[in-house]
Amino acid sequence: MTTTTTPAPAANAPTGALNASRTLATAARVLRQLRHDPRTIAMMILIPCVMLFLLRYVFDGSPEVFDNIGASLLGIFPLITMFLVTSIATLRERTSGTLERLLAMPLGKGDLIAGYALAFGALAVVQSALATGLALWFLGLDVTGSAWLLLLVALLDALLGTALGLFVSAFASSEFQAVQFMPAVIFPQLLLCGLFTPRDNMHPALEAVSDVLPMSYAVDGMNEVLRHTDMTAAFVRDVLIVAGCALLVLGLGAATLRRRTT
Repeated sequence: MTTTTTPAPAANAPTGALNASRTLATAARVLRQLRHDPRTIAMMILIPCVMLFLLRYVFDGSPEVFDNIGASLLGIFPLITMFLVTSIATLRERTSGTLERLLAMPLGKGDLIAGYALAFGALAVVQSALATGLALWFLGLDVTGSAWLLLLVALLDALLGTALGLFVSAFASSEFQAVQFMPAVIFPQLLLCGLFTPRDNMHPALEAVSDVLPMSYAVDGMNEVLRHTDMTAAFVRDVLIVAGCALLVLGLGAATLRRRTT
């Protein structure tokens, strides 16, 4: 009688669960690479500040307009910047063959995505802190609520942009295609998030669409800080939705991650 044995998995094969050491090693590698790319760092950290600075003096004669929309844009600018940079950086890893080599090692897709999210999230903390400090203490943005709550929403928005960038990079075969995802993913949210007109003034169909877009809740959360001194139930809901969307998109990014771009 012939018996068939199933080979045992390699001892160092990655499992489905996240591994802290592999995740941290991936994050450290990404940060080391970014350290040698000052233009990318400048884009991530400085562009939101520059855009806020320009916006403030565009409305120099009407500072109340800046007060009304500045808080919302404080969350939107980091989201857009992190989306663009993260999608291109991750795609570059794939097209250069780095991703192929990494996934041939004992490194799971979840470890890779979490490592990228951690590295870019660290930069998002710096970016959000600088943009919030500039808006509040230099540009004179007048908000009723706590500056820490404003910073929290700005940080979550930047992390959401990171998650969206990691996700869409799986569907692009070139950096040009990654940039093309911005009109498809970001611009509809920008138009429907309530920045230009209250969402309840929109056509019912568009209002229904805006209700499922994460940027709508990012803007709502900023507006809650703008108008209320204390943390409201609506603010907590908005923050949880933005954070939940970021985690969901990161999970989808890990599930759709491919080794090689075809």
